[in-house]
Amino acid sequence: MSVEQALTIADLKEQARRRVPKMFFEYADSGAWTEGTYRANEEDFHKIKLRQRVLVDMSNRSLESEMIGEKVSMPVALAPTGFTGMQHADGEMLAAQAAEAFGVPFTLSTMSICSIEDVRSVTTKPFWFQLYVMQDKDFVHNLIDRAKAAGCSALVLTLDLQILGQRHKDLRNGLSAPPRFTPKHLWQMATRPFWCLDMLGTKRRTFGNIVGHAKGVADLSSLSSWTSEQFDPQLSWKDIEWIRDRWGGKLILKGILDEEDARMSLGSGADAIIVSNHGGRQLDGAASSISMLPRIVDAVGDRMEVHLDGGIRSGQDVLKAICYGAKGTYIGRPFLYGLGAGGKAGVRRALEIIRKELDITMALCGERDLKNLSRDNLYKDV
Repeated sequence: MSVEQALTIADLKEQARRRVPKMFFEYADSGAWTEGTYRANEEDFHKIKLRQRVLVDMSNRSLESEMIGEKVSMPVALAPTGFTGMQHADGEMLAAQAAEAFGVPFTLSTMSICSIEDVRSVTTKPFWFQLYVMQDKDFVHNLIDRAKAAGCSALVLTLDLQILGQRHKDLRNGLSAPPRFTPKHLWQMATRPFWCLDMLGTKRRTFGNIVGHAKGVADLSSLSSWTSEQFDPQLSWKDIEWIRDRWGGKLILKGILDEEDARMSLGSGADAIIVSNHGGRQLDGAASSISMLPRIVDAVGDRMEVHLDGGIRSGQDVLKAICYGAKGTYIGRPFLYGLGAGGKAGVRRALEIIRKELDITMALCGERDLKNLSRDNLYKDV
């Protein structure tokens, strides 16, 4: 099956499973500990029921919207994801190009394989950059400055990875940063020949934003020890001020999952918050993102733009989040599955699937303009 024949994100997931080595596929397709929160992110969307409306004009529909003042063809951004360039060679560059052509934002992760400069070299419009705060503040300052120099139009500051949650699949697969190529790993790659051929054609196989930029990290051996020690466990609300001042542009806070934290964010000077539990990859047992969305929207009212990340696998999920008050949504795994399945064409197909599902669902709910969606379009709350 080609990516163009895929009808659902689940179809792309199965294609990616067959094409990407297990250690990298399961890096994307995994959560922390029991993976309960990872599963709940998806399952809780199914509990939300839609109001079907009939005998209304369904012509001339529009999905266009805005996220932090930027026009988007639909309220969906590609989420920041680490190791993206291991799902497909030059993955971040290909995904950024697909997002740009589709008219939606692409967010580059600090832990990307392709660097900020790599992505800038193949795009014509600004993309967003996601920042992890490390203990090496000179490195963080440099990252912010590099994102500014590349013309990034928003900084997404991740708040929920001060320490790393345990993901059993990564440990069992022996995944590391950089990966260790044991006989088991070599066998996994040997059984994925097309992936290998693509990877042989690129020089980008490690964390491009770190190697050669962080002090003492000039090769793969030094990178492994650096990454295991660098996430800053002392990150606090006061750090947002100096990050915001150095950045000087649009700032989005990612990782809000509690009403009190949402209210505290109102004084941060940020332009938006993302309701997120890191895709169920940090605190297992935390509430799903969609279950907390309406509470957080109610907590901040119209004083802060609220986005949602986590669990979206369809255009219907996007619509439900918009109905609950989100001004934008993020897809991570759906675009990674598309990327793994077919590179840039696979990412484009993932976006096409979500757009078609969102458009048809909106029509069957009796709406023609996405901006008119509200909780009135939902039959029952979570």
